Amino acid sequence: MEFLQLHYFQTVARLEHMTQAAKELNVSQPSLSNSIHRLEKKLGLPLFERQGRHVKLNAFGKTYLRRVEQAFLELKEGEREIKDMAGLDHGVVSLFVSLPYVLPTLLKEFLTLHPHVRVIQRQLASALEMKKDLENAEIDFCISSTPVIGPDIEWLTLVEEELYLTVPKGHRFAARDSIRLIEAANEPFISLSSQTNFREITDDFCRQAGFEPHIAFELEEVSAIQTLVEMGLGITFTLPLSLGRRASNPDTVQLKITEPYCHRTFGIAWNRKHYLSQAAIHFREFVIAFFKRG
Repeated sequence: MEFLQLHYFQTVARLEHMTQAAKELNVSQPSLSNSIHRLEKKLGLPLFERQGRHVKLNAFGKTYLRRVEQAFLELKEGEREIKDMAGLDHGVVSLFVSLPYVLPTLLKEFLTLHPHVRVIQRQLASALEMKKDLENAEIDFCISSTPVIGPDIEWLTLVEEELYLTVPKGHRFAARDSIRLIEAANEPFISLSSQTNFREITDDFCRQAGFEPHIAFELEEVSAIQTLVEMGLGITFTLPLSLGRRASNPDTVQLKITEPYCHRTFGIAWNRKHYLSQAAIHFREFVIAFFKRG
């Protein structure tokens, strides 16, 4: 059974269309069809239900695809492992980080110790996407305020932090140190997208307090949210850790929320079955120590 033949099968299974798969693989459609037929003949079983150029995996195909994907994953892991034999100085660490203001300081300190390690940061994703990429060994780690849970995923809590309410310096609450969240029921909130986990949690805190938040602005970037608050256009929930130096900005005031208790837990997740390079192991140890220092 040829490696290329399995790759063809995997592509057809994903696209469920012979012509589209042939185009992606840069082979002729008859050649691709013949390759799939040879594979089925060797196995002695059909793998697809056919409707013209459209195909769909049958029960045999679904079972076989799982095994093929496991085999490809093992090959990928083997490639990573032998590349890592070059040592720590040539390692690569890939990760998701949902703490944009913490990341520069964290990376600067780590790369000062290990200047030749290459760090690849993936774009911020949902909890489901983070879990999927960890399971598929697309990333080494996820440092997140959203616990990533799965049968093969390890989650280690790094720190717990309270959420604060950030208001502009001229706001009627600005002279205070703390606030009950219900007092902000009629305030315009500036928030992250409703698709984000952080937004789901902050909306839930408002509901616990007894109101539905009035979202005046919905943005994708934390820095843009802070800018609008500084301009006096609304208030927002913040985590001092993720806010970094901007938490002490003279144009805003951070108010402790006394009721309900609003907090988030930050942690690091990895796939226990995924081979971690020397660089990745050193990075995980460094991150744990970094958060312990506060």
